[in-house]
Amino acid sequence: MAPLRFSANVSWLFPELPGLPARLRAAGSSGFEAAEVAWPYAEPPEAVARAAREAGLRLVLINTPPGDREKGEMGLGAVPGRQAAFREGLEQAVLYARALGCPRIHLMAGRVPQGADRAAVRSEMETVFLENLRHAAGVLAQENLVGLLEPINTRITDPQYFLDMPQQGHVQVAQVPGRGEPDSPGELNFPYLFQLLEDEGYKGFVGCEYRPLGDTAEGLNWLRSYWERRGRPQAGQ
Repeated sequence: MAPLRFSANVSWLFPELPGLPARLRAAGSSGFEAAEVAWPYAEPPEAVARAAREAGLRLVLINTPPGDREKGEMGLGAVPGRQAAFREGLEQAVLYARALGCPRIHLMAGRVPQGADRAAVRSEMETVFLENLRHAAGVLAQENLVGLLEPINTRITDPQYFLDMPQQGHVQVAQVPGRGEPDSPGELNFPYLFQLLEDEGYKGFVGCEYRPLGDTAEGLNWLRSYWERRGRPQAGQ
């Protein structure tokens, strides 16, 4: 039975470090072989690719642009009236994915518009989302890229996010309810869940998308323990 593969989501991990290149270096130094970046667009794609290469990391996932964060946008895929902006953002994401050698793009659905009732706009948002996904499927197929969907917990994480039903696909981990490290106090038994993933033969990456409670590297004891149990050499060994 193959051990799980973990990727460092450097948009969440190593918040004590300034800038994407420094976080990528820290992820590589901590023993990760793969990384995810939510939105790499503040840096030129060549600079991100160089930083990842120097850190010995593969980039395995980026997100489509969020839209206007100042207006509360968190993706545009299902947002009525923002179809053109979603498609422009998709083209930008494809450009970065190509430069980074990143095979997967998370197609962010976005939030229910402020002041709107979820039930009242659900049908329209589903129609817009399907329309945009059909367009994205054609674009990604031409580039040999994979589009991922990520439902988000609307009870705790983001009450306004549109896509909130579980789907099969990319796995990301964080403790509940505090969204801390997997071994921090909470409701989930991650050693048990990791064993289930192994038993099911899961071959994808497990994204570490949690909020470190302290220094990120010091909080990776849960991952070092997992690697040790699976016989994987540690960083520096």
